[in-house]
Amino acid sequence: MKITDFVCYEVSIPTRRRHTWASSTADVGQGWFILKVFTDEGIVGYGEATAMGEWGGDFSRYYGETASTCAVVIRENIFPAIVGCDPFDIDLIHHKMDSAIRGHNYAKAAVDIALYDIMGKKINMPVYKLLGGKHRDRIPLAHSLGVVMDINAAVDEAKKAVDEGIKNIKMKGGLDLPRDVELMKRLREAVGPDVNVLVDANQGYPSPKEAIKWGTEMNRYNLQYLEQPVEGIMQMQQITKMLQCPVCADESCWTVADALDIVSLRAADYVSIYVSKAGGLYPARTIASICENAKIRCNVNGSGEFGIGNAANLHMACCAKNIDLASVFPVTHVEGYPEQTKVAAHWYRDDIIREPFRYEDGCLVVPNGPGLGVEIDEEKLKKYGKEI
Repeated sequence: MKITDFVCYEVSIPTRRRHTWASSTADVGQGWFILKVFTDEGIVGYGEATAMGEWGGDFSRYYGETASTCAVVIRENIFPAIVGCDPFDIDLIHHKMDSAIRGHNYAKAAVDIALYDIMGKKINMPVYKLLGGKHRDRIPLAHSLGVVMDINAAVDEAKKAVDEGIKNIKMKGGLDLPRDVELMKRLREAVGPDVNVLVDANQGYPSPKEAIKWGTEMNRYNLQYLEQPVEGIMQMQQITKMLQCPVCADESCWTVADALDIVSLRAADYVSIYVSKAGGLYPARTIASICENAKIRCNVNGSGEFGIGNAANLHMACCAKNIDLASVFPVTHVEGYPEQTKVAAHWYRDDIIREPFRYEDGCLVVPNGPGLGVEIDEEKLKKYGKEI
């Protein structure tokens, strides 16, 4: 089988409410990148990347990407290097992509996901089989509260999400430190002792000492863990050594090399793996293996993927033993189907896949169909997207 052609799309879908965080002011889902890859056997694969211009690694180690930059990089650099390759030669393809252009992990992730979709369809098996098999059938979700939400509104939304089965609340913070402590206190009072509450500062705290001070205050209310409080792996190391509650690396861990640095420096207790940040499922699986051997727990997180990216995340989240922390994935809503939740992990008003993933008891069920296990609604792709 040979890779023959591709089409790029920029897709925007209406959201239930605006969702931002300390390092991003753009609303989610407004301009995600969708890739369609063709083969000489007629098998078509789909990939997705939640490319954002404001999103990058520590101190701009990795640059922001957009749907437009992904399209340019694939058209001018990546595709000329991999056209004619067999999709099953995934390691070779990653080497070819890296030789053609450095970085641009989101563009590479879209290619990687589409190729896994093709491979799974070819052998009539789900993608998780290609990643080593699944350790779990369903992935627990964390409901995310945006950083600019009013405290009362955030508490009310958290209570509604818990009523709809959610057992993990993720509070975005980092812009107003006293507000973070107050919201943590109010959330614990509202949801009780049995719901996990974690705080993601997205590098927002001004220094390790500030992060330790305010993290200690929030830990009085049983903080599950503090995610990426500051920018920089050495600063993360200081906080991990001093703070009682676990510390999770997100922006500090993009690549396999970053994971090795975190392990060698013990710069985090947990690692948040993103399929897109890593450059695809293939390198993300390697990061999970590194962390597993270092006894580091992980989750698979995202930035509000549509159905294609959400499927890739679910396959990734089920395939490693140490990926046992809750993930921030949307509960997919598709027009014409009953809403599975009104609030809980409800990000979008619609999607470009034909059927939603099943939501049960605070979890999304991993799809079992061939490839990514989703069918794309081409009419919805045209409705919400445009070729670029």
